[in-house]
Amino acid sequence: MNPLSSKGLHILLTLETESEDLLLDSKGFLAFTEEILKTKEVEIVGVTNHIFENDSFTSAVILKESHLCIHTWPEFKQLTFDVFLCNYTQDNTGKVEQIADEVVQYFKANTIQKHKIYR
Repeated sequence: MNPLSSKGLHILLTLETESEDLLLDSKGFLAFTEEILKTKEVEIVGVTNHIFENDSFTSAVILKESHLCIHTWPEFKQLTFDVFLCNYTQDNTGKVEQIADEVVQYFKANTIQKHKIYR
């Protein structure tokens, strides 16, 4: 599908990392997220975060153009991450790709699964 004719790109990742400390640091991840979104001029309109008993976390960042979500499993050295930006006023396909790539780099992760869905 031509990205310009889609409503947006949704990327879903399952990642594996040896950096267990990052899987336990929701504040660090949210600060990282705020910084990378600023560089892409993506507006955050809300954040929800839950920390579990083992310090793993689930976070949802609601964006003007849609969302990104993460859930960590330190006991498996894994996380899931997804990001979706709609193409309401411009083609955001490149931004979605960059955000996903930067999250992989942040966690120093190997990609177990990556799905791209053009909505």
